[in-house]
Amino acid sequence: METFDCELNQQIIHGDNGIERLGALTRSLGGSRVLITTDRGIEKVGILARAVSALQAERIAVYVFADVRSNPTTEDVEAAVAVAKANAPIDLIIGLGGGSSMDCAKGANFLLTNGGKIEDYWGTGKASEPMLPSIGIPTTIGTGSEAQSYALISQPDTHIKMACGDKKARFGTVILDPTLTKTLPASIAAITAIDAVAHAVESYVSNRSNSMSRVFARHAWELLNTHFEACLEDRTTKARSKMLFGAYLAGLSIENSMLGAAHACANPLTARYGVIHGVAVALMLPHVIRFNRPVASDAYHELYPDGDLADRITELKRVGNLPNRLRDYLVQCTTETTELPVLAEEAATQWTAQFNPRPLNISDFVKLYGQI
Repeated sequence: METFDCELNQQIIHGDNGIERLGALTRSLGGSRVLITTDRGIEKVGILARAVSALQAERIAVYVFADVRSNPTTEDVEAAVAVAKANAPIDLIIGLGGGSSMDCAKGANFLLTNGGKIEDYWGTGKASEPMLPSIGIPTTIGTGSEAQSYALISQPDTHIKMACGDKKARFGTVILDPTLTKTLPASIAAITAIDAVAHAVESYVSNRSNSMSRVFARHAWELLNTHFEACLEDRTTKARSKMLFGAYLAGLSIENSMLGAAHACANPLTARYGVIHGVAVALMLPHVIRFNRPVASDAYHELYPDGDLADRITELKRVGNLPNRLRDYLVQCTTETTELPVLAEEAATQWTAQFNPRPLNISDFVKLYGQI
């Protein structure tokens, strides 16, 4: 008999202009002095102003850290904590933006409530004290961080991504507002959407998948696969609403299962070459699917009975103008034979590697990298 443990303890607000409820939701959670973590792009397009306006309408004091960088490091988290401490006491945290902003919010929550440094929470369940209530508001259609209890925080010197997880760090409330994605350029939408696609595909076949996680992953895939092209061509909220919900469900599937080798291979590409995470995952995913076929062909067919799943992923990449080869993305980059074992060794140490349905050794990782 299959066993699993699934906690569905989030309030999900889905619909156009949901951000207008932010003030009332914050009040209902006891928030009166809040920290928002976000980035300058979100500020520039006016989304931050909408959030601040909704909070101030409820006479809530708002303090902002708007300098979150892509792939946030411990330095980003510490800078956000500094803003919070300078305006203490903060009683609620809001992550507004892509996965980086939401991960930074979770990281700041760890340090503000439990002290120490972010490395102390590398792993699972290491926060002994209660954490602040928090709200996640994604503005992209891909990361799924809003559904998860883990923050991915990089070390600035090694670029190693630390997965810091605790059920208390998960956002208690999530606002899925499709109007926040209207300013998202098609190029960025494609990068984040293909990441969500990878989440659905990898979590569906993970060796920790279960009946519950597969329900989330399958519906996520159906939404993402069906509306991928439309969300790039049309910035109205109809298609992007479907993609936003699909990305959330894919994140929920990760929370209840895990990822695999495509994500394990992607992190060293980001650390070594600065490849954007979604691009790195997209480079690897078709090759990982083909590698996994001896043990996962039935599951892949269940997910996509209309043809070859790896070919469909490649087609989505073509539609999104995403590269098939690393050298096409980085003109000056050469994946020389001597470099592949280094990448492979780094990939083998990634946390997600152990959840791939087909076990990999260093030689397998070398072969996967050799195909890009």
